[in-house]
Amino acid sequence: MNIKLKLKIPLFRLFVALQMLIGIAYVNAQKQDNTIETEKNMEIAFIMFEDYETLDVFGPAEIFGRLTDQYTLKFYSLEGGVITNRHRVPIMTEKLDTMRNNPEIILVPGGMGTRKEINNSRLLHKIKELAQESEYVLSVCTGSALLAKTGLLDGKEATSNKRAFSWVSSQGIKVDWDKKARWKIDGKYYTSSGVSAGMDMAFGFLADRHGIDFARKIAREIEYNWIEDKDNDDFVAE
Repeated sequence: MNIKLKLKIPLFRLFVALQMLIGIAYVNAQKQDNTIETEKNMEIAFIMFEDYETLDVFGPAEIFGRLTDQYTLKFYSLEGGVITNRHRVPIMTEKLDTMRNNPEIILVPGGMGTRKEINNSRLLHKIKELAQESEYVLSVCTGSALLAKTGLLDGKEATSNKRAFSWVSSQGIKVDWDKKARWKIDGKYYTSSGVSAGMDMAFGFLADRHGIDFARKIAREIEYNWIEDKDNDDFVAE
């Protein structure tokens, strides 16, 4: 065997070994990317009840629902099945007890149904349990009354629907209620004012997690004029 042939064989083996190492590195990188992508996706559990407010639910659902890589929407109620409201908008829900894992985010809407559910000890207990275990807790409109009744907002800043402010604030006398905020943030708790303010809060949440430019981009996609000032609502409680 001549010298040239002897040299080609080791070089060929080195080339094969390098290709294998590159292949292994690529597979490991793909696995790491997939892990990161999985970790980014968070479940938002909407806690539903009869006579919920339509936009309280579907406003944030439109915003978060567009971001399928980041968020998964799930709808739950105490007994599961179809939940409806006075606008006759039905939504299919899963039973709360069937929830396999604790959601990263829960969202409690408002609506006239909160006047009844405020005395529903089973629902309040479940909301408290889930809120304590989740990473973030969001409420829209009078949904903050349900949170307040659990005691979870005691000593925290919060806001709610300005037209129903007196009733909501009476459900949590130890809460630091803000009469003029569009939405409030205290730790992991986000509470918003009435109905459409839930959308502004949802964008505020996106801005906190993904940056202001990201939130503005999503707002432009749905042609929504996002009110970015969380501390000043055009509607102020008396």
